[in-house]
Amino acid sequence: MAASMYIVVEGDDPGYCIYVNGRMLARHESAVEKLALELGVRPLLEFFSADENSMALLIQEGGGDPSLLHRLPPPQWYRAEDGLRTLEALIAALETDPERLGEEGAEILSELREYQTVLRKSAQRGHRWHLAVSWR
Repeated sequence: MAASMYIVVEGDDPGYCIYVNGRMLARHESAVEKLALELGVRPLLEFFSADENSMALLIQEGGGDPSLLHRLPPPQWYRAEDGLRTLEALIAALETDPERLGEEGAEILSELREYQTVLRKSAQRGHRWHLAVSWR
């Protein structure tokens, strides 16, 4: 089963594409987290949250315990600017040394840039966001 980390923007339709594959970031999450900590920024997974719909989907895909659905806290939303700080630090580090995270560093960098594009649009419009995870 392949995991994917994707962006959820608050509201029904933000008016712009928020799709990012996120498979490379999910696959290398621990290395990306370690790099974020080295750089002194929040790891991406600190921006994770889930609502009842996301968790129901996750559980349907075999990624969780169905009893958790009834005990979920409300979804947490984050300012796009806070996520951009993390993304910009990670991007700068990988632009300097694309193989810092191994052979797939260029693909990770590409996904980080896609996240950055989405969060820039979110920041311009004042939209809040969080990360979600899907297993397929």
